[in-house]
Amino acid sequence: MRFVGIDIGAERHMVASIDEQSTVLQRPTAFREDAEGYQQLIGLLGPPAGTLIVMEATGHYWQNLFAMLAAEGFAIALINPLRTRRFAEEDLVRTKTDAIDALGLARFGQQKRPPATLLPDVATRDLRELVRLRARFLQDFGDRTRQLHRVVDLSFPEFTRYVVQLDSPRATALLQAFPTAAAVRTASERQIASIRGGQRPVGRELARALKSAARTSVGHHDTEVYARQVRFFCEDLDLLRRRLGNLERDIEHLLAAHQVGQLLTTIEGIGPQTAAKLVAELGDPAAFRSAGALAAYVGAIPGLRQSGKQTWDRAGLTPRGARQAPRGALDAHAGGRSAQSLAAGLLPTPARPGQAAEGRAHGGHAQTAHRHLHGGEAPPPLHPHHHDDHTMKKSLDRADGISKQSRC
Repeated sequence: MRFVGIDIGAERHMVASIDEQSTVLQRPTAFREDAEGYQQLIGLLGPPAGTLIVMEATGHYWQNLFAMLAAEGFAIALINPLRTRRFAEEDLVRTKTDAIDALGLARFGQQKRPPATLLPDVATRDLRELVRLRARFLQDFGDRTRQLHRVVDLSFPEFTRYVVQLDSPRATALLQAFPTAAAVRTASERQIASIRGGQRPVGRELARALKSAARTSVGHHDTEVYARQVRFFCEDLDLLRRRLGNLERDIEHLLAAHQVGQLLTTIEGIGPQTAAKLVAELGDPAAFRSAGALAAYVGAIPGLRQSGKQTWDRAGLTPRGARQAPRGALDAHAGGRSAQSLAAGLLPTPARPGQAAEGRAHGGHAQTAHRHLHGGEAPPPLHPHHHDDHTMKKSLDRADGISKQSRC
């Protein structure tokens, strides 16, 4: 059997191979990230039978190469760079080059025999892209809101007494028209009341309160520099709000055609956006051998550290990897459950004697979802307490992003 190591780069990769006895079959050779380079690689590799290719998950640079090699029929093991770094440290390797890394990956495959990584289906891949894009937009939305808070605190600090959520359509509509206390003072009550933010205009009562607060405002930063910042941040928030709404509709549309995603939403406490996160990062949760393996994959790993006289009774969490999306979903404590127990609810668990009733009480939806997924039956009916489930799903999804009210 041949073991091939490919060191991934942005524009150029390095390939090397060894056999069962660690004899070098292919000296480290560079090839480019283009069609000509891929043809060169196929010529170096030969037939896919009896070949295991090992590469690291380096950013996004591995994805096109992985797809091409999988289409050619090669078995590919995608490895966490932490594992290969620890492997290299065992031999006290001090020199690091692309050629050494490629040979190191081949030796890792020869000694560790990692299993081949399966390429996700197109629906899961597209869902992952949308979920991660939504997460980036949510981060941008939060950043712009904090930046807007700073400028409003300087130019009109009393504003948030009357409009609490600065990320709401009403707040951004008002602030774009009248960005400072000075601008509110010079405007008429009728002008302020006619501003439409969301579904209704501001109204006379709020306009009167803002005018009164502006007359005695302690905000002294009312020059055009501050007004321009407020307008820019409000424009960004309006744009991001629209994009987030469109993305969430697209995610729900994709999720409706995804079998695993639909089954996940039948579990108490999991709404569409949370289910999309789980599918995007985990794929099919039933592929994990246990709840502990799933929890470890997302980074919820208890790590006990004892040395000499230093001992601790409880183990804290030692996060690993970059699985923030599913970890956030599991850490939402749906229904008061911990990440480990919620992970257990996503997996089928054989009941021990005397625990059948408990399993039906606490894991009924998850077990039913798993049975229908692998038995080909129709999805189960909604929980009898549908209103409570719906409320919990909305609250869990809302905890993940901006509130529904701030998007209206």
